[in-house]
Formats: sequence, C-alpha cells, structure tokens
Amino acid sequence: MSTEWVTEGSMPRTEGSVGWKSRFRDVRRYVECVAVEPYPRNLTFSSAYNFRDVGGYAGADGRTVRWRRLFRADSLHRLEGEDWAAFSALGVRTVIDLRRTYEVEQHGRVPEADGLDYRNLVLEHVDWQDVPYPADVVHARWLADRYLNFAEDGHVALAAALGVIADPDAAPVVVHCMAGKDRTGVTCALALALVGVSDADVAADYALTETSMRSLMEYLRGRDPASVDGREHMFDSPAEAMLIFLRELRERHGSVESYARDIGLTDAQLSSMRASLLTPA
Repeated sequence: MSTEWVTEGSMPRTEGSVGWKSRFRDVRRYVECVAVEPYPRNLTFSSAYNFRDVGGYAGADGRTVRWRRLFRADSLHRLEGEDWAAFSALGVRTVIDLRRTYEVEQHGRVPEADGLDYRNLVLEHVDWQDVPYPADVVHARWLADRYLNFAEDGHVALAAALGVIADPDAAPVVVHCMAGKDRTGVTCALALALVGVSDADVAADYALTETSMRSLMEYLRGRDPASVDGREHMFDSPAEAMLIFLRELRERHGSVESYARDIGLTDAQLSSMRASLLTPA
C-alpha cells in the first residue's frame, strides 16, 4: 500500500504512556518496512472510473502479489481514443466480463482487438432491487448477504473466472462488471484470499472503491439518474461487508480453499494461481 513519508517534526506530541518520539519511531520503522509501489494502484482513465491493479499485497509464504497480473475495473465499454491506447499499453490478454447478457447488449463490451480474449462469464444472483432495504438495516450486513448469494447462485461464473485467473497464459487479466464493486469485488477477493492475502488487506482493497464510486455516480446522474437515485446504498463499499463475507464463507465451507474446491477448482489450478499471481519464492 502507498505510504506517506513522515518527518519527526510532523508527528503530533501526545500525552500518555507512549510519547510522540516513540510514535515517530514506530511510524518510521513501518515506512522502512513497506516496499515502495513500483506501479500506481489506481489507473486513471477518462471513461473508466474504478480501474486498479490488485498487486503489491503480502501473500502466502512471504511472497507478494505481482503487479500488472490482475486488474479490476468497472465496465470497459466506454474505452476509446487515449483511454484505449492506455489500456492497450497494459498488455491485457484476457477480459472477464461478469455482467448479465442484457447489460452487455444495452451498454456494449470492451472493444475487440487482436490478442485480447473476451469472456462474458455471467455471475447469476438475486436482483438487488427485489431485496428489501429497511431503514434499520445494518448496511455491511446487507451487502455481505448479497455477496454470500453471489457465492451460491453465481458459483459457476466464479469457478470459471477463478480458473482463468489461475491460468498464467491468460495474464494479464482484467475482471469487471458494471461498477467494478460487487461482482468484481467478490471475484478478486476470492483470488486474493486464495493466494494468502490477509482478510484485512482484501477488505482494504475492496474499500478503495468508495472513492471511485463518487465519480461514477456523478457520471451516471448526468446520463441515467434513475440508476442512482434511491439506490445510493448500492454504491457503498464498507470494509466490514467484505470481512463478514469472508468470515461466513469460511463458516459454511471450512476455508476459502475448500469453497473453491466445492465449486470445481482443482488443486492444480490453486497451485497455478499462486504461481501466476505471487512473486517467486
């Protein structure tokens, strides 16, 4: 994750058992231990609002998730001109589109290009607009329940998507849906968990979407206000929702690895995913 260099003079003097000098030493040690990101996590496009790299997180066996292997994004149908040139420069080989058929037909898909494999892996789920959202609902709980439904109703698409991510010949891979938050968030969370990224880091990555949603909501309000108005809660991404999802997925299946096996992934694919996404041992 990115860090901001802190100078001794910038640290607040605090009262109590831990003084400001001790706090400064702790921060300095932290900064010295965190590797500088070789690439920007968030990639800026004028027509894609939630495009980022999931590399850089600590994974299994002291290894790190490789940069420029797995990206997550909102819909890529708007890419053109300079945005398309920037996207092409990433060398993406595979695009996994988790949207439903009608969404692709209504909005379009990523432009076709030589060497770009497009997979429309429809992640089935209960229609969110049909799910009650009472005034006293705990929002993170409501979202986690939607994600648990993805894991059940959408398991075929999740298995297929994770299988693609596990294939080193498919990389670099971009996973996207409409907003790049929920279907994409669950798919990438599972992939990161399967290579040993901590729940805290998985949830923190998911929560990064919160800022991106502001720009996307502004764009949508100017073109399709009905897609936002009264549905603002659907654009939130509190870290707690992802933490609940991962915890309860384990309660149901024993582990994320067991869930992956339950939906059809093989041990060979799980090993291949670690080899493809993590830095060498």
